[in-house]
Amino acid sequence: EINKILKNKLPIEIVQWAISLNKKVIATTNFGPNEAVLLHIINKVNPKMDILWIDSGYNTKATYLFSQKLIENFKMNIHIYNPLISAKRRDALMNGIPDIQSELHKKFTYQVKLEPFQRAMKKLKPQVWLTAIRKEQTSFRQNLDIVTEDEKGLLKVAPVFYFTYAEMRNYLKKNNLPNEED
Repeated sequence: EINKILKNKLPIEIVQWAISLNKKVIATTNFGPNEAVLLHIINKVNPKMDILWIDSGYNTKATYLFSQKLIENFKMNIHIYNPLISAKRRDALMNGIPDIQSELHKKFTYQVKLEPFQRAMKKLKPQVWLTAIRKEQTSFRQNLDIVTEDEKGLLKVAPVFYFTYAEMRNYLKKNNLPNEED
């Protein structure tokens, strides 16, 4: 029912709705392409919101410079979580990033994404999680909606879910926001 109500709302209104639930709200970012859109919206509504970044250690120099620029410009309340094993050590033990077909890829994914994310969620204890996923990004996301709930009751809210790639670009341009695609 809430997805029907939120479908025609602006992303800023969706963020406001999520905050109005009076629950612990966090947002995640990977500082990838178009991420400045949701971060800008959040900054306008609640600049003190906890923002979680799982830094795998495999980002490009451009991504690290971009992330630092946004963190400073928005004065983000950023929480950075890293894997327990450094990228250099993992590269030595796994011969670099394992091919997706490799049996090591599942272990790699757990080490660089899932374990740090689980650790962060356990510490931050959110009840609502804002994410920048969009419907048009993958076939799996075609079956999702703005608000979903996981088996533990965590509400996942995607304020820009129905934004197209062009709308994301227009938002960046209109608000004079930087973008990073490297």
